[in-house]
Amino acid sequence: MNLETRDRLSLTRKRQAVPQLKPRPTMSLLETSVGTEFALHATRPRDDTFQAGSSGWGMSESTLGAAGKFLAAVDGIYTAATDPAFWPQALQASADVFDDVGANLLWRRDDGSLGVILSPGLSPESATEYHDKWWPQDIRAHRSVERFFQNPGNALTDRHVVTPKEIDCHPIYTEFLAKQGLRWVAGTFVSPDPRTFVSMSIQRAIGKVPFSDDELDLLSKLAIHVERSLRLSIRLLEAELSNVGLGEALARIGIGVFALDSLKRIVFSNPAGERLLGDGLAVVNQRLLVSAHASELNALIERMIRANPADIAESPKPILIPRRRAERPLAVYVLPIASSISPAVEFLTHTRAIVLVIDPSGSEPADPTVVRDLLELTLSEARIASLVGAGLSPASAAEKLGITEETARSTLKRVFAKTGVSRQNELAALLAKLVLR
Repeated sequence: MNLETRDRLSLTRKRQAVPQLKPRPTMSLLETSVGTEFALHATRPRDDTFQAGSSGWGMSESTLGAAGKFLAAVDGIYTAATDPAFWPQALQASADVFDDVGANLLWRRDDGSLGVILSPGLSPESATEYHDKWWPQDIRAHRSVERFFQNPGNALTDRHVVTPKEIDCHPIYTEFLAKQGLRWVAGTFVSPDPRTFVSMSIQRAIGKVPFSDDELDLLSKLAIHVERSLRLSIRLLEAELSNVGLGEALARIGIGVFALDSLKRIVFSNPAGERLLGDGLAVVNQRLLVSAHASELNALIERMIRANPADIAESPKPILIPRRRAERPLAVYVLPIASSISPAVEFLTHTRAIVLVIDPSGSEPADPTVVRDLLELTLSEARIASLVGAGLSPASAAEKLGITEETARSTLKRVFAKTGVSRQNELAALLAKLVLR
């Protein structure tokens, strides 16, 4: 990489080492279910590093306000896309949106391995205690699997999975959470790729009121940005960024990455992106060109380059680029570069937006996030639609997702109602019409 391309992507901030997210050994079906991710981790507040209510972006609490805190969290989330070491701070900023103790991300691959990132406001020691002792007793975790698919919204909290009596009497509340000074959790789920499922949880102290519906809606909106950022960030973590450096890590990952400057010129591309050129995607005069939806992509890139807070806070759909030599289109996402970088860093760097290009496998079900965004489904509905549309029976889809067949069928009925189809073969035809399978 020459000096010109040592832009935002190659300015790895030396704030801290990349969090150690070594995969755990394959676990039992119960532990590796989505439910484990919902309530994990109820962790003790820490007195050091971050203070609750501090965003870490150099802005006083009095000047932030609710909207400002949300934008600061989104800003941090996209900073973490290319600097995974920043995820703990981004999570703390997310917890600050709700004036809560802390937040965590737990991601699980389809092989059963797990990785965890905690905000500085949460204690790794109590997270270890939870893993070693408390997760089998966590009724919130184990009930949340079914509830996630049954809940018409995108976020869950205690009242969705436990009774008031259980909150007053169950050991997970009276012994573990009480010892940590915590009571409530709000969690939601994202899917940065078809093989990785991620939960994001906000931890709330004892003595505060439960999470409201408005707060759950706000968490769902925040989680969409987490999902988009994690598309790149998780792959960098898997490429052992802390050991090989960002340039080599980008060369290893399997999705296309194009870094663009303020004039939309390409200042960096990785080998996976270069391999996708020639069918639906091309580089002409240092700029990325697409065979379809060019004006839509250009408009989106311009919005991300401007980095207007209102534009960044929105969640645009992926842009699908059809190809002549492949049945499935390329899925294109555009990430902004954090708007809070200092004037000095802005002067010294080139990148203003990052384009991620994903080549879906033709032999696997459609990416549920793309199905969700295009058909306006919830993530749980999209996961069922993707599997059933690929030919799996509701029973097989339920087994794969760790839910009951009854829950799978009720979720499928909602999919049929929202998409205007009435049979599984009609759903498959709809996905094929959208070139999603």
